[in-house]
Amino acid sequence: MKPIVIAQLTDTHIREGGAFAYGRVDTASFLARAVEHLNALQPDAVVLTGDLVDYGTAAEYETFRTLIAPLRVPLHVIPGNHDSALIWDAFPSGDTARAGLGHTVDVGPLRLVMMDSTVPGAPNGLATEERCRYVADALAGGPSLLFLHHPPFLTGIAHMDRNNCHEAGRLAAAIAPADGLLAVGCGHVHRMISATVGGRRTLIAPSPAHAVSLDLSPDGPATFHLEPPGVLLHVVTREADGWHHVSHLSPIGAFAGPFPFFQEDGELV
Repeated sequence: MKPIVIAQLTDTHIREGGAFAYGRVDTASFLARAVEHLNALQPDAVVLTGDLVDYGTAAEYETFRTLIAPLRVPLHVIPGNHDSALIWDAFPSGDTARAGLGHTVDVGPLRLVMMDSTVPGAPNGLATEERCRYVADALAGGPSLLFLHHPPFLTGIAHMDRNNCHEAGRLAAAIAPADGLLAVGCGHVHRMISATVGGRRTLIAPSPAHAVSLDLSPDGPATFHLEPPGVLLHVVTREADGWHHVSHLSPIGAFAGPFPFFQEDGELV
């Protein structure tokens, strides 16, 4: 069967009218370039794992909707700690989403389970019993990917780890029996990081704008760098031995190439 490709975008941090985040990051222009990039990649769907906007205002969500409008594939969102309940006015979803549990989306035979990890008014996330029960039920059955904003593991970046998904052991226990779960995708840390949670590959996607600084010292300050932006591509295939998942980091930008490895006569270049 044809591979199912899910692009993961995260942490766009749009401000009203396209104002710069932190007075320095042109998140609106970065998102516009990300949309062009995604349209060229033509995935089956895009998942945005939270922090669509910076302050959660209606005006910010209106700016975001204007910027994302040229996207030519379905977009599915979950909130991050910078979002507010107004996200569901901008992107209507079902009762379970508004109740702070999450929601599901089916892309062909693949189920996308979107868990809400936010705590109103707090920067950290929380894997509550209710959310984990919802996730466990939603994962029952066929092949699936799980998405949430806050990573359920420690990254070594201390100021971000204090605000990760608290009580993540509960989530790990909930997903461990889910035979069809292929991988977990997160945001929040603005950079590509991988780990294993509940026996599943768990990946943090990079931001299409700024990256949290890679500082592994215990007292590292909360800073960011303007590193190359990117998105993750989750590619799901069905082979004779079952379902398989692989992820690709796709940098956003204009890069020289493609160039052939071989000349027409077959000799190495």
